[in-house]
Amino acid sequence: MQRTFKTSDGAELNYISAGSGRSNKLDGKVALVTGGTSGIGLATAKHFVAEGAYVFITGRRQAELNAAVEALGENVTGVQSDVSNWEDLDRLFATIQQEQGRLDVLFANAGGGGIAPLGAITEEHFDKTFNTNVKGLLFTVQKALPLLPEGASIILNASTASTVGTPAFSVYSATKAAVRSFARNWTLDLKDRKIRVNAISPGVVPTPGYDHLGLSNEQVQDFIDSQAVAIPLGRVGTPDEIAKAVVFLASDDSSFVNGIELFVDGGMAQV
Repeated sequence: MQRTFKTSDGAELNYISAGSGRSNKLDGKVALVTGGTSGIGLATAKHFVAEGAYVFITGRRQAELNAAVEALGENVTGVQSDVSNWEDLDRLFATIQQEQGRLDVLFANAGGGGIAPLGAITEEHFDKTFNTNVKGLLFTVQKALPLLPEGASIILNASTASTVGTPAFSVYSATKAAVRSFARNWTLDLKDRKIRVNAISPGVVPTPGYDHLGLSNEQVQDFIDSQAVAIPLGRVGTPDEIAKAVVFLASDDSSFVNGIELFVDGGMAQV
């Protein structure tokens, strides 16, 4: 049965419930989705629940976190947390330890960025972006390690921005290049524990995060339209399409997939 959920910003997300013939690819698994209150994170959490997982989600704002937990409805715990804050991360993993005792799947999704051409980049802009997208992601994964059993799956949210140049987006793009590098190196660091580490690189996927780019609604739409014409499929993507790819990397369907960067971009970065 297809079910429709509304996010806190009024957007609608659809998924097929686990009871309607889904394969339960994550049955019995415990998963964490950072930045799980909207966009790709919330869509992924919905699919994780639909596939049988118990899911922890994080968000910085309690009201949005509450709305996301209500939308998910079952098998979910929301933990208010900022990935760039060490105390928040310690509290997050203490909660997971206490409630479930382990973590089989980690989707390090929390991140963001803003528009700033080279001549306008400030120290504050640089620090804010790197603290969340690089430092926060690194220590999210590090602090999760004691909870990860042999054979666990880690998925890092990178971006085609690390491959395709975008005007005024160099700091964000640099953080995502670091994320891709993390996947390669951590694959080797964790090989003895048979923990798989993969990066997923979404293309242009409009989400509520676009509201924080510092652009007007008209400018955001102009950007989306300009990008769509460069995508071989002729359109931008949806959070649901990214979420399905994350489920693949989280499940045993990808049991021999390790250290890759999976582009989910309509072919934009491939041509």
